[in-house]
Amino acid sequence: MSIKVENIVKKYGEQIAVNQVSFEVGDAEIIGFLGPNGAGKSTTMKMITGYLQPDAGKIHVCGILVEGEAIATKQKIGYLPESNPLYYEMYVREYLGMMAELQEVARPKERIEEVIKLTGLGSEAHKEIGQLSKGYKQRVGLAAALIHDPEVLILDEPTTGLDPNQIIEIREVIRSLGKNKTILFSTHILQEVEALCDRVIVISKGKIVADNRIEELRDAKTVTIINVQFKEKADKDLLMQIPGVLGVENIDDYNWSLESGDSEKLNKELIGFTLQHSLNIVSLQTQTRRLEDIFRELTGNVS
Repeated sequence: MSIKVENIVKKYGEQIAVNQVSFEVGDAEIIGFLGPNGAGKSTTMKMITGYLQPDAGKIHVCGILVEGEAIATKQKIGYLPESNPLYYEMYVREYLGMMAELQEVARPKERIEEVIKLTGLGSEAHKEIGQLSKGYKQRVGLAAALIHDPEVLILDEPTTGLDPNQIIEIREVIRSLGKNKTILFSTHILQEVEALCDRVIVISKGKIVADNRIEELRDAKTVTIINVQFKEKADKDLLMQIPGVLGVENIDDYNWSLESGDSEKLNKELIGFTLQHSLNIVSLQTQTRRLEDIFRELTGNVS
């Protein structure tokens, strides 16, 4: 197991930022750490990397206890924080050389060229960092996180502030790295998770509210919405009596939204219901809730 987090707690004064959080990340997994702003994502990641100490609980990285072996665990981790700490007056290769020296990398010149190629920095590697676009600055930060060839990558919102083309480029880099490294990356962008991850951990108000593969999350939380228009006026209490109906929303006397966990069954029950109560269906539309809806439910409608 590359990352094992057990009941960690972090408080800032009276505020509990992270509250009894536990999860595990296996080898060569890409995990999306999803949650609204202020949910506790960055604080949790800082504790995993050893930059913050938990007030309670334990964290192991590659089998090493972070609290007891801070340097050993940092050697296993590549970390790209949300605020990418770069020296803008340095050239790309110069900066990566400094990072390689700090990490005591063997054959630093060879490794610098490897990470430049890996992160797609070749065309910009001769420039000062301050001259680069934000997308390329993120690539430099990612290259620095990779310079010592870590087993685990912790990426805190790596695509924040990038334009659509830059986001796609960084996603491709992360996807490529995920073939042989464990990656935990935080985001509040649902498209990131769908594009990169098989599994998602959702945190809200400092607590884990879901830890599932995406298809399992959809299956567990899927509710089908059937929008039906009747020719005649209908009654909410009467519609709630239809077997399989979980909820009814009144649009007007003729238009209704019915929630169900089994759309096929509800459609059959609805036909029998209309015959029994002399109602005629004008239109019928079925829709399944999107991941956005599931996220809003899990995080208490915090966006």
